[in-house]
Amino acid sequence: MKILLTHRQLYLIALFLSLFISQNGFAQNGKIKISGTVIDSSDKLPIPGVNVYEKGTKNGQSTNFDGFFEIETNNPNATLVFSYIGYVTNEVQVNGQTKLTVNLIQDTKKLDEVIVIGYGTSKKADLTGSVAAISSEEILKRPVTNVAEALTGQIAGINITTTEGSPDAEINIRVRGGGSLSQDASPLYIVDGFPVTSISDISPSNIENITVLKDASSTAIYGSRGAYGVILITTKSGTKGNKIEVSYNTFTGFNKIRKTLDINGSKDYVNWQYEYALLTNDLTSFEDYLGT
Repeated sequence: MKILLTHRQLYLIALFLSLFISQNGFAQNGKIKISGTVIDSSDKLPIPGVNVYEKGTKNGQSTNFDGFFEIETNNPNATLVFSYIGYVTNEVQVNGQTKLTVNLIQDTKKLDEVIVIGYGTSKKADLTGSVAAISSEEILKRPVTNVAEALTGQIAGINITTTEGSPDAEINIRVRGGGSLSQDASPLYIVDGFPVTSISDISPSNIENITVLKDASSTAIYGSRGAYGVILITTKSGTKGNKIEVSYNTFTGFNKIRKTLDINGSKDYVNWQYEYALLTNDLTSFEDYLGT
């Protein structure tokens, strides 16, 4: 018995067989192609360079500039791990899906680690150079009225000296030593982002933290003004969402010179200069500076 088939019937049979062969070939290969986009959970923008890999294997890819990725796996229930610097690692179970949209949340704990450089802030990981810091708790442990006195012996590499023995004597701070005979070697003081000439009038109880930039790479943003180091002071301020808190702290102290030197007064100094001018027969030099 002969069965005659038309051209249309033969075409349909051939098409059916080709579909069966392709499905059989896919089953033998066992590869499942998964694609998708990785975006930021806050602004919904794509994130390029995200590491995407199958958990427990070495099978991995990275997202392109548009945040797109494509990865093949043998396991329809595989778990894909998405990791990127500054974001919380996210694990997504495929569950037979082939199209994914993955949201990454910023890791606020790492992003909050910032340090003031120049007149702004930067991530701690992006900052190079020698940086030292002291907190308000460490400052308040020492009963002093001057910020410079609170820094004494607290930060390595800082030399703090007084010009004389009186209680109100000026205190000199040297971060990088003295490199000039004629220029001032004092560091640059920045208080809440603004340069100031002195920090003696700042109460230690009002300071939140002090950061000292010591080497050239961290002070380069200030130019020549930061040639001898930079001292950054952040004062206490209100925080959004916190309740109003009022605290009071006080102490009393007295400073006294232990021993004074018996020195000449201004009148004795003028008389000595006059006698010296007479002895050297140069009365003109005396009159030029001190008058007739």
